[in-house]
Amino acid sequence: MQRGTESTQAEAGKSRPGELQDRTLRSNPASQTFSRRVAILAICSMSLFIVGLDNTIVNVALPSIGAHLHASVSGLQWTVDAYTLVLASLLMLSGSTADRLGRKRTFQTGLVIFSTGSLLCSVAPSLGLLVAFRAFQAIGGSMLNPVALSIITNTFTDRKERAQAIGVWGAVIGLSMGLGPVVGGALVSAAGWPSIFWVNVPIGVSACVLTALFVPESKAPRPRRLDPVAQVLLVVMLSSLTYGIIQGAANGYTSAGIIAVLAVAGGSLSLFIAYEQRRSEPLVDMSFFRSFPFSAASMIAVVAFACLGGFLFLNTLYLQDVRHLSAFAAGVDTLPMALMVVVLPPVSGAVVARHGTRIPLVVSGAFLAASGLLLTSLTATTSFAELFFAYALFGIGFGMVNAPITNTAVSGMPNSQAGVAAAIASTGRQVGQVLGVAVLGAFATATMSGSGHFGSGATALAGLAGATHPGWWIVVGCGVTISALGWASSTTLARRSARTVAERFA
Repeated sequence: MQRGTESTQAEAGKSRPGELQDRTLRSNPASQTFSRRVAILAICSMSLFIVGLDNTIVNVALPSIGAHLHASVSGLQWTVDAYTLVLASLLMLSGSTADRLGRKRTFQTGLVIFSTGSLLCSVAPSLGLLVAFRAFQAIGGSMLNPVALSIITNTFTDRKERAQAIGVWGAVIGLSMGLGPVVGGALVSAAGWPSIFWVNVPIGVSACVLTALFVPESKAPRPRRLDPVAQVLLVVMLSSLTYGIIQGAANGYTSAGIIAVLAVAGGSLSLFIAYEQRRSEPLVDMSFFRSFPFSAASMIAVVAFACLGGFLFLNTLYLQDVRHLSAFAAGVDTLPMALMVVVLPPVSGAVVARHGTRIPLVVSGAFLAASGLLLTSLTATTSFAELFFAYALFGIGFGMVNAPITNTAVSGMPNSQAGVAAAIASTGRQVGQVLGVAVLGAFATATMSGSGHFGSGATALAGLAGATHPGWWIVVGCGVTISALGWASSTTLARRSARTVAERFA
């Protein structure tokens, strides 16, 4: 990152063309020294680390949770999706609230709620309470990633510095996801599934203390008003869609109840779009999506994280319940994927800084598609060499995708809209994970025994390998989509649409 002094107090009231600078950060030169910026980046990255670690750790623990709490596959889907569903529903609200009330204050509140929710999850005596505590944990999680990203965006105002900072941000995603399966497997094997939630607490407390010491308070110069109607419509839409996908596998997608629920989801989406277009200060400004690069980045986020959510969910069940590996062994076996996800985000960030987003996005889609194609022939006796190769390909694809998504989402927007823009990008990720677990998990449900509970129906569980094949074909399609959108979003016409939207906000 470049060293150098930033604007002085005399320049605090000035704005660059097309950009409104954050009032608090611009009025405090000490907060913008190189060492201070790096410290803020490190603190904000801690929040991403515990959220990313929580996602992958929970997936590794699913078979153990299912056995101890007598959960069906659909119950395990809700253990994952209760968290990501609430997270996706509240990210917009958290982003705009942070812009209004203060990013530091919102960030600290999120750390406290997330840590408390983690403790509650560790003592949950039943699946129902575990799902409820996961939802509570997600309330705190919704205040972390988009808020931390908006803090980083306003701290690193130089384009190249910002791209490099976002590359570090992506590396933390990779590190948390890489460590999650191994750490989670070791904890489950040594101390049982409740221990996977304990690791969040000391990290959360440390991040909260360091935030108080080093992170300056900041607000948007002109934050949006709250939009409760749109918030309710968003929750109803995501909840009904997820419920319809998960329960439809068990009840039948042609049943009256499931059709009604899916109709509610479609109706809520239509009302949401129509209502937001008439608002002067909407929860989601639809004009953002007139920027093709921004729209493409949002769609790529959904598609890429759907691949990840489905991959983690199905692969965990396959390794532990079809191949009969321990939680720790299953975590170790995913290291080829994890190593790529750890190593490649900084490389991707550097490529974005030098050459733009096209190369990493096209490469990402190609490798995700290749991985899915290999896994379409998965059986209960597939060699581990073939598995490791497919995992490595998946890791390369996913490791390349985060930096260009985030950079595209926030770089085309003025800092005054950083919270909302970051929240939209983060919402796309969470919606993708919800859909990935729900859709790909629905195929697995169809192969379970009559009771659908773990510990019974070994023949049905063995059939899980074959039942994943349609899911892996979906991953192939997602990879092709990412490459196509990555290419199209970097054309001259696409860049022109981004400039038009930026000028509108300026």
